[in-house]
Amino acid sequence: MSKVKIGVLGARRGSEMIKYCKIADNAQIVAICDKSPEVLDSHKEKEEDLDIAFYDNFEAFIEHDMDAVVLANYANQHVPFAIKCLNKGLHVFSEVLPCQTMKEAVELVEAVEKTGKIYAYGENYCYMPATYEMKKLYQEGMIGEFEYGECEYIHNCEPLWAKITYGEEDHWRNRMYSTFYCTHSLGPIIHMTKLRPVSVIGFEGTKNERNLRTGAKGGQFGIEMVTLENGGIIKSVHGGLYKNSTWYCAYGSKGCMESAREIAGDGDVCKIYLNADEVSGQYGKKRLENYCPTHGHEEKLEGFGHGGSDFYSMYNFVEKIKGNPDADTIDVYEALDMFLPGLFAYRSILDKNAPKEIPDLRNREEREKWRNDTACTDPGAAGDMLLPCSSLGDPQIDRSIYERMEKLWRESKSKK
Repeated sequence: MSKVKIGVLGARRGSEMIKYCKIADNAQIVAICDKSPEVLDSHKEKEEDLDIAFYDNFEAFIEHDMDAVVLANYANQHVPFAIKCLNKGLHVFSEVLPCQTMKEAVELVEAVEKTGKIYAYGENYCYMPATYEMKKLYQEGMIGEFEYGECEYIHNCEPLWAKITYGEEDHWRNRMYSTFYCTHSLGPIIHMTKLRPVSVIGFEGTKNERNLRTGAKGGQFGIEMVTLENGGIIKSVHGGLYKNSTWYCAYGSKGCMESAREIAGDGDVCKIYLNADEVSGQYGKKRLENYCPTHGHEEKLEGFGHGGSDFYSMYNFVEKIKGNPDADTIDVYEALDMFLPGLFAYRSILDKNAPKEIPDLRNREEREKWRNDTACTDPGAAGDMLLPCSSLGDPQIDRSIYERMEKLWRESKSKK
């Protein structure tokens, strides 16, 4: 196989994946699908010198001659499209999130197993300079066995809420529960250790004034306290606290490491701090370092978002398709190890913070319990298992809030 032929569904977020294909040695963009005429027209102009087909209909799109599809559509709608692509013989790169219900999780796992096609979860925070280096060091045994970690993905989206919800009252972000969008925080620690989460306790921020004035109905932020299969514990925090922060740390049996904090102005997720002994208990011989790691391809990273991680996540996906044994991708089981703690943390929240076991869908027998479980906050998927958007119930939000958001969105478009 020479260049892998890629199609992209969802050209707003998918613009980073399109950019990758335009500069890549191992891939080419051949088709783009989006429901928005404006988005399609924009890409027709940007990519006018390339041989790309444009579609506003998914069923026509997947008939195109291509090897793989990037799913960058709404984060709560990936599974139906992923399954259609897999059954069509196409490899799938799923930009976050992997699913929204246990029913979908079971169906996704079984579609991947049945078809044998490559499924890669696009959790780009795993490929940021510091988190990518933390995985490398951990797998080399630098800090010993994992004991405790913390991870934060704090993003106050209030200033850009109109742009990312388009003023749609029922946009998935407006019905997102507090622990739903958890893989930016949990993902890098799961990917680093390769340890399975076995139980979780969830907590929710209910002081949610910023959410309510934008039309979002969920709690302001979520916390997962996750126990791993080796007894290690992760504290994960994510959501809309006022000031942004992306930060990761890991403690092991003979050392610790962490990324720089954004508030320190010292490199953020592009810099790592390491403090480790050669052997557990030998406190005199230690490695103490801080540096900005590199992983190759630096000459191609300019303009890629999230510390260049959007490049690396796509690069590894394409290399996996091409049969590179060193390609570092996140398979369907690991994707669910990153996501399910958030799903069950919310069930914990609704059950007065009671601990919840996290199922292992590698186990075929365990899947049966969840095959028809549609519990979520999306009315279109939940059926009669619809959950409230927060532990306080669904707040009543005046229609004028959404009218204001739509007005702000349209004004932002007219300024371009």
